[in-house]
This record gives sequence, C-alpha cells and structure tokens, in this order.
Amino acid sequence: MLGALVVGALALGSPPLQIVDAYYKGFWSLVTFTGQMTLIVVLGSAVASSPFFQSMVGRLAEMPKTTNQFVLLAVLLAAGASYCFWGLGYALSPIIAIYFARAAERKQIHLHFPFFMATVFAAVSVWQFGLSASAPLIVATPGHFLEKLVGVIPPSRTIWSPAALLDVGLFTIAVILTGCKLMPNTSHPISNYPGALEMAAVKEDEATAAKTYSEIAESKPYFAMIMVAIFATWLWYHFIEKGNGLNINSLNIVLLLLTFLLYKNVKAVTKALEKAVVAGWPVIILYHLYAGLSGLIEATPVGEAMASLVAASSNAMTFPTLSAAIGTVFSFFIPSSGGQWAIQGLVTAKSAMAVGVSVERGLLAMSVGDHMGNLTSPFWYVVISGIARLDFRTFFGYGLIYAAIWFVIGAVVFTFAPC
Repeated sequence: MLGALVVGALALGSPPLQIVDAYYKGFWSLVTFTGQMTLIVVLGSAVASSPFFQSMVGRLAEMPKTTNQFVLLAVLLAAGASYCFWGLGYALSPIIAIYFARAAERKQIHLHFPFFMATVFAAVSVWQFGLSASAPLIVATPGHFLEKLVGVIPPSRTIWSPAALLDVGLFTIAVILTGCKLMPNTSHPISNYPGALEMAAVKEDEATAAKTYSEIAESKPYFAMIMVAIFATWLWYHFIEKGNGLNINSLNIVLLLLTFLLYKNVKAVTKALEKAVVAGWPVIILYHLYAGLSGLIEATPVGEAMASLVAASSNAMTFPTLSAAIGTVFSFFIPSSGGQWAIQGLVTAKSAMAVGVSVERGLLAMSVGDHMGNLTSPFWYVVISGIARLDFRTFFGYGLIYAAIWFVIGAVVFTFAPC
C-alpha cells in the first residue's frame, strides 16, 4: 500500500522530498492515539483473562438443554461481551465455544464443534458498532486528527444511532438462526479435539508467601480498592457532573477500574498486566506506520484524488455499499479498525460530504468493510484457533457464510436506516 500511495503522489506531481516529508509528519501525528489504543488492548486483555469471566462461562454452559439453546445462549454471550469490549469478545469466544461444547457432549446433545466455533466467533462481529468501536470513539474524542474537518461526533450519532443498533440486532438474530438451521448433522463433538478440551481445565498460579512489607501490602486488597474508588469518582464526574459521553479516554478508565476490581490486589494486577502487555506491541509499532500512510494521503494530492474518485463513482444511495466494499479491500492490508480509520478516514469523510451523506454514515459503512477482513482472512481465525488449540482450517470455511451475511445486512442497513 505504501508503494501505491507513493506512486500515486508522484503521478499527481508531488516531488519526492515532499512525499518523504508528508510521511514523516504523518508518522508522528497519532502519538496520543497510539498510547490510547495500547492501553485499550493491554487492559482489555487483562480483564478478559480474569478468573471471574472464565468461571462465569463455565457456569452458564450448564444451563442449555437443547442444541438450539446452546447456540442461542453462546451467541448472546459472545455478542454481549464483544459489544462491551472487542478484546473481551475475542478472548472469551473460544472459551465460550469450548465450555459449551463440552457441556453439550456431557449431556449427549448434538453440537458440530467446528461449525459451533465459527458461529460463536461470528457473534463477536458486533463490536464494530459497540462501546469499544475504534473509529466512532476516535471521532468522539476532542482533539482527534480529523476534528477540523468533521468536528467531534458523539456516540449518539454513530454507535447509538438507529442504524447501528438495528445492524447489531439483525446480525445477532441472523447468526442465531443460521447457527440453529445450518448446524451439520455429522458427528464432530469436542472430544474429537483433545487440544481444545484441555482449555477447559482451570489452572491456578502458584502462590508464594509474601516476605517484605511491600509484598504484604501488594497482596492485600486495600490499595486496589482505593484505585477503584478513584476511577469510579472520575467516571461519575465525567459522565454525571460534566455530562460528557463515552470516548477513548473514559473507556480506558473503565478498563482500569475493572482490572483492579477483578484482580483485587496490586500483585495480581501486576502479574496480569505483565502477561497482557505482550498483546500491545503491534499497536505501538504498526500505528505509527499507519499514521505515515495517513500523512501521505492528507499532505499530498492523493487524498483529494481518492475522495474525488469515490464521489464521482457513487451517489447518496450507492455510497454506503461502495464504502463498505472499499473498506473490505483496505482491511486485508490493515488488520486494525483504528489503523484503517487513520488511513481511510479522510477519504471517507470528504467523499461522504461530496455525495451528500453524513460523515457518520460513511464511517459506519466503512466499518462493515473493515470487519470483512476479520471474517474472510485467516488472521483472527489463527488467533482464535491458537487460543482454542485447534487448526483454524476446521472452522474457517463456515465463517465465510457469516461474512456474507454481515456484508449484506450492513450494506442494506447503512443505506436505508437513519444515522
């Protein structure tokens, strides 16, 4: 993609030094945003890995009594977790599938485990229009990189718009119905996949006796509860006293509060964050590379040319579908929703204005395409299968069914529903 943008800038008359300068300026333009997204990834991973969520899934798995009930509850659980936070959904979806499949086999209830895994994974998609949706949270945060062009767009016009809520509801229902109706009749219980079954075993960390005063203090709940109180007070002030809405900063405070609350003491929080911080390295490095591409689009004629081309190729009726299709193409090169908005945001906003639709409609339609990459490329399947200790090829093909459903529902909803 870098090569294509450079060639495009040269073809449009930009001298080489101007292109280099544009990339350099863009490279450092998202430092604040990179820090915010790093915290989201690290804190979200720590929250999702807490014993509370894993034990909760185990208890809920004992409730269903039929195949359809297993599909219904598993999808609702995965979708609900993902709507609250995308990292929670990705971390919990393989655990949900494994615990529920184990309970189903124990009750002698038919579940085709690979298809069930794909169904639960598909339910995670709703995070694109949930409380941690990257692009909507970016434009809702004062000082974001497109504020001069589009202003600050509150979540009421993006993730809480009628169109976004309708899309979440329709897709969740579609996943449940598809999971129930297309469940293969062939026998593929989870016992056929012993690696996945091992995930259901609860493993406790070895405890070591505290010796020094600081070690004793770190193992007590007092300091953690003080931090919980501080964060809770700030959230009350932010949402109630000041009347502000949800943005990246307030989401990070929520995640910090949950981290201290779920792990109960500073020692446990420290251990959890030491493991979770590994998940943040791609953001720290890749987001600067994405920002450099954004600089090329914004500070050279490439951005205007791309926006003009999209505007000339569509109208108010066809723009959402075209935006989703373009987002799909970009998603194969940029496996990050926030990174994709950093690159595609300027073009999406300008072309939406040119064809006479709202910027938020363009943003939401682009998000449909953004998630197509997650549903049709192996990247997230490999991540999920790694957690589940399962070959991703056993359920990848089934996921393509849900990818088609996702695109069709999204294109129709964001063309006709109000947002």
